Amino acid sequence: MMSTVMNSADLHPAQIPGYDGGPLTHQTGLLDEPLFWLGHLYSCVQSEEGEELLFGADYDAVGDFQRRLWERAEWPAFTVPLAADHRLHVVYRTFTDDTGTDYLLHHPDWDRAELLARDDGHFMGPGLSWPELVAAVDNALPGGSTTDPHARLLLLLPAFGDGEVPDGAVDRLADALRARTNVDEPGPLAAVLLEDQGAPGPARWTTAGHGFSVNDGEYSFRNPANRFALSADCLARVANALAP
Repeated sequence: MMSTVMNSADLHPAQIPGYDGGPLTHQTGLLDEPLFWLGHLYSCVQSEEGEELLFGADYDAVGDFQRRLWERAEWPAFTVPLAADHRLHVVYRTFTDDTGTDYLLHHPDWDRAELLARDDGHFMGPGLSWPELVAAVDNALPGGSTTDPHARLLLLLPAFGDGEVPDGAVDRLADALRARTNVDEPGPLAAVLLEDQGAPGPARWTTAGHGFSVNDGEYSFRNPANRFALSADCLARVANALAP
């Protein structure tokens, strides 16, 4: 059953420059819902083993929870603050027949937010390397939807893709799953999540020849070789904003 955290009393309108849709609503109570996380991480698994580890006996309950979430007129939105007043926004786009989750980066001096990744039937990304992900997770800056590193890690994980994750990454993700979900085997699930890394799989990140971090993802806005990539200036300011 959907929790009362979805009550209209919890809704606080927000705007993201250059981003159409909404109304955007901060719904931080969702971050305390174990079923929310299972649906949020669904695109990160690409195998039957991963689905079984993620959903277990909760498959039907997750489906019901997600269906009601996507049918809402309001667009749930979450924010992770970064250094120098930058913000990472995670928006649940509840358009009928065009649902998905958008990951955007913004700064008050920018005219518009930059789209880093899109998690839907036409996935675009990755938008974050492992060092960038960890930097956002661990900065403990106030003013966002949560300062809890476990919640931040799971919230941003679908936008992540990196072929080089360090030793200890599985344990770190397992700790987050253990803290925020009720999955039976967080360790094996964490290993699968970091192996599959969503629809595009891992990407290779480099700085050589550019002076700022880019990747080789076929569907990434941060791959300068793609025709839909961010401009060079935007790539540079995104990389600077996300730099560990």
